[in-house]
Amino acid sequence: MKLGTENKKETIVAGALVLVAALLLVHTFTGKGQDASPEAQIAPEQSGHKALHSLLSHSLDPSLRFDLLKSSEDVTYKGTGRNIFSSVAPPPDIPTPLPPDKQPGDANAPSAPPPPPPIDLKFYGFAGPRYGSKSIFLLKGEDIFLAKEGDIVDRRYKIMRIGPTSVEIQDVLTNNTQTIPLSAG
Repeated sequence: MKLGTENKKETIVAGALVLVAALLLVHTFTGKGQDASPEAQIAPEQSGHKALHSLLSHSLDPSLRFDLLKSSEDVTYKGTGRNIFSSVAPPPDIPTPLPPDKQPGDANAPSAPPPPPPIDLKFYGFAGPRYGSKSIFLLKGEDIFLAKEGDIVDRRYKIMRIGPTSVEIQDVLTNNTQTIPLSAG
């Protein structure tokens, strides 16, 4: 019967490692040379944390700390007036109207309609053969669309014309036409 002790060098190294591990285990669990109190384990001279030492020494003291209680009495809560226990939002503030002489601009002049929102499609790349029907990839956020002339993209944008350097896109909801350059980035 073989015990695996044919190589004496490996057997000696393995025995020494087992002995060291056993000594470390005994030393860890018996705590020789250490005081069991937390104050002795965290010495302020060694760690440099006097506040931590002070906190530990006071947390083990069962007497009341009136100075800490007094400082917490002086704290007042200044809330916003919102009831945190109600899921209903408070009514919005109603702005007071300005008198007619303080109105901004001419009150009789019609206000211009706001400009249409920009088309947020970006050129992403070409599709298909180089000299065949032109198809392009368009990017909107994380969505990628494949389109050719006449297609509707994202149920809103119509591809009017794909040129060699740009694409003309019409927003069918606002009849806004915008030209997007055909360059990556």
